[in-house]
Amino acid sequence: MMEKTLWHPVALAQEVVHAPLAVRLLEQELVLWRDLAGEVRAFVDRCPHRGARLSMGRVSGDRLECPYHGWQFASDGHCAQVPAVPEFVPPPAHCVRSFAVQEAYGLVWVQLEAADTPLPVFAAEGDDKLRKVLCGPYDVAASAPRIIENFLDMSHFGFVHEGWLGSRDATAMAPYQVENTPTGVKATNCKAVQPQSNLHSTAAAEVHYTYEVTDPYTALLNKLPEEGTSKEGWYESIGLFICPVTPESSRVWFRLAVADFETPDEKLQAFQHTIFVQDQPVLESQQPKCLPLDPRAELHSAADRMSSAYRRYLKSRGVSFGVC
Repeated sequence: MMEKTLWHPVALAQEVVHAPLAVRLLEQELVLWRDLAGEVRAFVDRCPHRGARLSMGRVSGDRLECPYHGWQFASDGHCAQVPAVPEFVPPPAHCVRSFAVQEAYGLVWVQLEAADTPLPVFAAEGDDKLRKVLCGPYDVAASAPRIIENFLDMSHFGFVHEGWLGSRDATAMAPYQVENTPTGVKATNCKAVQPQSNLHSTAAAEVHYTYEVTDPYTALLNKLPEEGTSKEGWYESIGLFICPVTPESSRVWFRLAVADFETPDEKLQAFQHTIFVQDQPVLESQQPKCLPLDPRAELHSAADRMSSAYRRYLKSRGVSFGVC
């Protein structure tokens, strides 16, 4: 499964502090914990001794302790101590499987199979002129590709987000351009008239978006400055990062990069929350829950150019989790 060689977000970095944390990725149960050096570690959430969940245990110094018999595992997964037999020196085979971990964009990322695969790109992260705010997680009963495709779609704005991102009086979509990139697909010159495109909108305005898929389960939105806002030169970039939990369920985060340094995080998060919870019931209603890659499985229009390109991209990458 090629998806195991990708990097996936599994938790907020700030959640992994003093206690083990259970997460799930690609139907695999994992436990996250921090060692004394502050590095996050990811193990299979199953003690190799008698199968208890390690996430029910505790962090003891620089080791993860099983809740059942107290077996302790070092940061590399090797068993360092068996309390019932203190003189026993565990051999290398006494270990729990561990996985590669990185921290980026305020999240913990895990790779289930070693490969020379880079993290998904979020270029705005390195822009000091933009403030970063995380939103989520959202647990959604929909496949990761369905959620990505919804994020790339502007033609639902006037119906799902009426009065916010769209209006029933302005549903026609102007032609936009789609191109393949080294990391995915990109749509440019995407335009829409929006009643309230952001927290600071004071009037309806035509917005210009660029959408980009940089990984099978990652998408970015870059929004150009517009008229009708109280923030001169207001600009934002949004990263959508998805953990594919099962083929039909996902955990979702949004990473906002905005030029607004005054508004409290809670207000920015509340705006994003309003938009996504409008999407969520529609996403969870879609059948099949997995995204069909056969172009004959669903009907299409010219407005679906980007989503069709995304489906072709998934097929070309050999993605099999969350698609059908």
